[in-house]
Amino acid sequence: MYIQSLKLLNFRNYQNISINFSPKINIFYGLNGEGKTNLVESIYFLGLTKSFRNNNDLNLIKKGCTYTKLLGHIKNEYENDYMVYLDNNGKKIKVNNENISKLSNYIGRIKIIVFDPNDLKFVKESPSIRRKILNISISQINQKYLYYLNKYNKVLKQRNIYLKQFNKYEELDFNYLDILTKQLIEYGYEIYHIRKEFITKINNYLNNYYQKIMDKNHNLKLVYSSFYNNLKQTELLKLYQDNYKRDFIFKQTFYGIHKDDFLFYLDDEMLKDWGSEGQQKNAIISFKLAQIANIKENFKENPILILDDLFSELDNLKIKNILDLLDDNIQTFITTTNIEIVEEKIKNAAKIYFIEHGNIKEV
Repeated sequence: MYIQSLKLLNFRNYQNISINFSPKINIFYGLNGEGKTNLVESIYFLGLTKSFRNNNDLNLIKKGCTYTKLLGHIKNEYENDYMVYLDNNGKKIKVNNENISKLSNYIGRIKIIVFDPNDLKFVKESPSIRRKILNISISQINQKYLYYLNKYNKVLKQRNIYLKQFNKYEELDFNYLDILTKQLIEYGYEIYHIRKEFITKINNYLNNYYQKIMDKNHNLKLVYSSFYNNLKQTELLKLYQDNYKRDFIFKQTFYGIHKDDFLFYLDDEMLKDWGSEGQQKNAIISFKLAQIANIKENFKENPILILDDLFSELDNLKIKNILDLLDDNIQTFITTTNIEIVEEKIKNAAKIYFIEHGNIKEV
């Protein structure tokens, strides 16, 4: 899979540009703040209809404009034209000029893996950050997952609203609470098993990549921690019921897959507590490479890979090790402030673009 061409209207600092890409390596270089990350962000937005660095979609619209529009031509086994339009009223999505009404019918068509410096949050930050990254990763390869996740979140919100409606515990309708809880368990159970399968597949590749990047023997694994671990649905219902009073007092649902966590362990030590920053970065990259391998195994095609500002984060040897592990047929987008530090072998195989003030020039 690769993106052959892209057209942007009013996206970030780009007013109206069209660009054709190499199906292999594409390098964007220029000073900070000129639009390198904006360009790879637009590719990501075309595929997932969200940014990898911003929670407010409207910030993607160029200042002074009322909308942004992205058009991309994607080639894999077939050729398709994709369009994402965004304004104050929301998003409109089209594939081959046909409207796509459900996001779950769109996500996963363009598979994209991105590494950017903020990914270190996956190791260091709160479980909610890790869940968000995992949700995006799994949604690209399993359409049912996004369906169950949306259903789960709706029931969770409904359950929490219900808990806030009463001043006394005795006023609760426990039969109704049971209904909501059973729905929560039903959707959560599906999510739990999809997550568990995903983590198992990632671990099939993870440590192998980590050892090759580090050139040392280690044991890196991703551990899935869930309230649902090894419990049947009837057992889960009993646990929820035993904690109804606690949920009522705090007006929220304390247990469920919305509290799941995913933790890296290196040589049986928790990486976020004991690992160096370099080890944490390389664990993230190993995770991304494992995702690529998983997608290739299950879909018989490569995703699009974005490496944003990777050269400022790692030494050249580590970068060489990473690029050597990539399939020659994977389309890769690299951003850097200094083209001189990029290995000649990589530059010779790449299309190179200089970006300045939102203008793109092929070198």
